[in-house]
Amino acid sequence: MCGILGVVARTPVNQLLYDGLLVLQHRGQDAAGIVTADGANFHSHRGMGMVRDVFRTRNMRALSGFAGIGHTRYPTAGNASSVAESQPFYVNSPFGIVLGHNGNLTNTEQLKIDLFRSDLRHVNTGSDSEVLLNVLAHELQNNATNYKLDPATIFAAVSGVHRRCRGAYSVVAMIAGYGMLAFRDPFGIRPLIFGRAETDAGFEYMASSESVALDALGYEVVRDVAPGEAIFVDMDGNFFSNQCAPKASLNPCIFEFVYLARPDSVIDGISVYETRLRMGERLAEKIKREHAGLDIDVVIPIPDSSRPSAMELSKHLNLPYREGFIKNRYIGRTFIMPGQAVRRKSVRQKLNAIDMEFKGKNVLIVDDSIVRGTTSSEIVQMARDSGARKVYFASAAPPVRFPNVYGIDMPTREELIASNRNDEEIAREIGCDELIYQDLDSLIGAVRSVNPKIRNFEASCFNGVYVTGDITQAYLDGVEQERRDSSKRAQESAAQQLALELETVE
Repeated sequence: MCGILGVVARTPVNQLLYDGLLVLQHRGQDAAGIVTADGANFHSHRGMGMVRDVFRTRNMRALSGFAGIGHTRYPTAGNASSVAESQPFYVNSPFGIVLGHNGNLTNTEQLKIDLFRSDLRHVNTGSDSEVLLNVLAHELQNNATNYKLDPATIFAAVSGVHRRCRGAYSVVAMIAGYGMLAFRDPFGIRPLIFGRAETDAGFEYMASSESVALDALGYEVVRDVAPGEAIFVDMDGNFFSNQCAPKASLNPCIFEFVYLARPDSVIDGISVYETRLRMGERLAEKIKREHAGLDIDVVIPIPDSSRPSAMELSKHLNLPYREGFIKNRYIGRTFIMPGQAVRRKSVRQKLNAIDMEFKGKNVLIVDDSIVRGTTSSEIVQMARDSGARKVYFASAAPPVRFPNVYGIDMPTREELIASNRNDEEIAREIGCDELIYQDLDSLIGAVRSVNPKIRNFEASCFNGVYVTGDITQAYLDGVEQERRDSSKRAQESAAQQLALELETVE
């Protein structure tokens, strides 16, 4: 999951892109970058950390131009956390191109081989986004006549990208001297939307991961980019679009609605906030149907994404709703979290319980989902430490049993608490008196009820069905081994850092 933003405007875009990335900060806090286009010249600044920490006044002054793209990075599939891996990425042949990507390619290794052997292109990092950029550059080169581009040529190149790349990808790119390109994979897994603003000098266009960025920056939403579609806006503000995949179908990632997206966003015509209300309704129905004997005194959410579900659940169960946990919004990033003990400490730093809401009560805690179970276990213990008589735990999402390969860094199956356990075993593991999961059919029904036109969703982390049709057990085993290796390297790095610190103290 990453945040991407692209704009062609009538005035300098540096502040616009910065403000937009702040709005998309929830989609990635690992790194951030902006590239602006001043005629045929690019100006770039990238760095590790939050948007507010990456950019200083001197950086912003250097980002001149009336067009550009921005990116907030969330590392996936074991990608390294370094400035070299931050986006947007750049190539200078055959055209200057910068690209920001949200998603994950599932045939990266084969593409690397093809790029090296057939396309004569070298990839410098382990990022699939750089691979995607080089595939786009090669397709532009193949389709251009005398190194000249027009919208038809650009769309033909995107068609070539669709033929070669597998997985999930929403992309914004700038082609030096030409304009902004944005496109979405043929399955429409990761979100991408565009809007426009009318000025005295003509229309400005913006593409973004979520509609909330358009709203915040004063752009009118036009529509979502369709699966397989590409849009192109030239440097004069002329708009073009084309369907670039012969077979396309919309399968939005259902986890966007559970957790990833901001509640004030609308994705593929679906209000995220409304879906979370509907999840609460469905969860309340299940509790009435299957857990009617529970003696619940109060409903308490885990801030922030579970609040709408918890509020609607309490309403339908006619139970009091209370804020029992306070979230510390100003805690610094925990850069190295190699073990469970450190993760537990992190939970305690980020959340604090209000004792009076728990003491002597049977509480129903509502969370958006349960992944590892480490956080859930610590939260249950916090409730008991605050005096709760009984602690019931409800998840607005079904059990997460399978890894995600489309841009969400789910842990390995052995780390997923629900991978090989039933509900009773999970309840014992996290220490609650009763555990209630949302049913998958109910989750899909809750999201679909907001926009009945959408029939299919990407829900692989819940059901193990990978909509792109190219995911084998061997591939999953390889991804999990890569994640294990990455985790081992992180632990070794943490041990080395600790040893250096101890030496310094001595």
